[in-house]
Amino acid sequence: MIRENIRNIAIIAHVDHGKTTLVDEMLKQSGTFRSNEYIEERVMDSNDLEKERGITILSKNTSITYNGVKINVVDTPGHADFGGEVERIMQMVDGVLLLVDAFEGPMPQTRFVLKKALASGLKPVVVINKIDRPEARIEEVLDEVLDLFIDLDADEEQLEFPVIYASAKQGIAKYEVTDTNEDMIPLLDTILEEVPAPEGILEDGLQLRISSIDYDKYVGRIAIGKISRGSIKKNQEVVLCSGDGSLKNFRVSKLYTFKGLKKEEVNDAAFGEIVALSGNDDMNIGETICSTDKIDPLPFIKIDEPTLAMNFIVNDSPFAGREGNFVTSRQLKERLEKELLSNVALRVEETDSSDVFKVSGRGELHLSILIENMRREGYELSVSRPEVILKKIDGSLCEPMEQVIIEVPEEYMGIVIETLGQRKGEMTNMTHNINGTVKLEFMIPARGLIGYRSQFMTDTRGNGILNHIFAGYEPFKGEIPSRTKGSLVAFETGTAVTYGLYNAQDRGKLFIGAGTEVYEGMIVGENARSGDIVVNVCKRKQLTNIRASGSDDAMKLTPPIQMSLEQALEFIAEDELVEVTPKSIRLRKKILNKEMRAKANKR
Repeated sequence: MIRENIRNIAIIAHVDHGKTTLVDEMLKQSGTFRSNEYIEERVMDSNDLEKERGITILSKNTSITYNGVKINVVDTPGHADFGGEVERIMQMVDGVLLLVDAFEGPMPQTRFVLKKALASGLKPVVVINKIDRPEARIEEVLDEVLDLFIDLDADEEQLEFPVIYASAKQGIAKYEVTDTNEDMIPLLDTILEEVPAPEGILEDGLQLRISSIDYDKYVGRIAIGKISRGSIKKNQEVVLCSGDGSLKNFRVSKLYTFKGLKKEEVNDAAFGEIVALSGNDDMNIGETICSTDKIDPLPFIKIDEPTLAMNFIVNDSPFAGREGNFVTSRQLKERLEKELLSNVALRVEETDSSDVFKVSGRGELHLSILIENMRREGYELSVSRPEVILKKIDGSLCEPMEQVIIEVPEEYMGIVIETLGQRKGEMTNMTHNINGTVKLEFMIPARGLIGYRSQFMTDTRGNGILNHIFAGYEPFKGEIPSRTKGSLVAFETGTAVTYGLYNAQDRGKLFIGAGTEVYEGMIVGENARSGDIVVNVCKRKQLTNIRASGSDDAMKLTPPIQMSLEQALEFIAEDELVEVTPKSIRLRKKILNKEMRAKANKR
């Protein structure tokens, strides 16, 4: 049996190619919103961090109704760090919209998400977006997309992909670039024609694989997935087939489908529909829910392993507990365990110390988003420098590699090649663009990228674009030179004053301004040379009753460098930590006392 009144699609693309904007327009033009309803921009990015950064972090479900057909749409993240989200979503849909920027063409994450879609046997519809860009190169981009499909071993049917030309920002989609229509109708029609309708047997036993987890403080855990067989009713007795092979019976307490941006409570749903249900707090991603009379679990979804680890440590600085509500190891452990419920690519391990937890993720962005969310929720913690996870493969030590694609003006090409060469990067391709920029492709160890992004921005005066994606494991490439400059470390606890800072700024760049509270062992700046220097930023000028000519001139301080969380994580050395609280990001030494540090260094 085929359900012609349903289509399930995912929107996949490289970061910033316009996925969320396209979904906005599809929602508006299909009549999902009331005519007088206020709609904010990028309505699908519901999380504060998503709105601020303009990126999608969590996949979102929505639906639109067009010509009597319900189209379930899943908006997926473009960053490889959230690849765990993309992999699961592929199991929930029957087709994908592949968005490609009309100027940039296929980028690293385009390859990543398309590879996942093709491997799942999904039919893609290619959307060349941003055709209104003045520098758009539509024909060349289409050729590049075809080359990418061939490169990824697409089958005959997948290679016959339909193409739509769009400007999501203007709300226009066309069959041909020369068409004059001013709406998204061609795209919506193409989805109905090209994306297969779900097939299944209604009378068969229920089979539903959990692809995503939501949480509600009133109803508890909510599992989201597509019914691949049979039907489900509210209050029905079902069986949860866990990843370890165990079976648990439970009753479906709430059942929802998606309508527009909201969940709508329903009494029953049949195969092909994407539903959300509650009733069991042990449900996990990848597990299958079956009817009691036919227990037949689907294969467990395999998720890529983490490549980067860092320690989350209970904050023990002199300022601990001043700004946060949650500071104990028990609270930290509970929060990390809660994160594991929905963040499938994350791993948390306990260590020898009850105050230290080893947290592994897919990349710096993946982990820094977690830390940022925790500090906004009122947590205080310290985190260590990220380290890559090494593996033994066939007896040899291997490390994660990244494919890096960089676009810079030609005058900065030399410094980028030189710096990445020092970090064990190997250039694999170089293309000169019409607009005076150069596209450089490298293979580089993942640890070579730690701390590089901020240096890249300095080297290219903010004119470069850097993208990278996990490219597998290769034998260990040898030592990579780490940060060459030392830190300026506070001598005592107190309040930084202009006089002390004025004397300290001759030694390097400052991270703090006058009036900042500091403690012994806190990092207040970057030394201009290698090695750390202890500076007294709290030192006041000795007052005498003798006035010397010129000495009372105003002391001018260079504005301090304000570090973001990612920059702080990239800056710290192995013997340093980042102290994160709801109001502050401070850098500090692991050992705060100067004499104790000296003894530890000697050892």
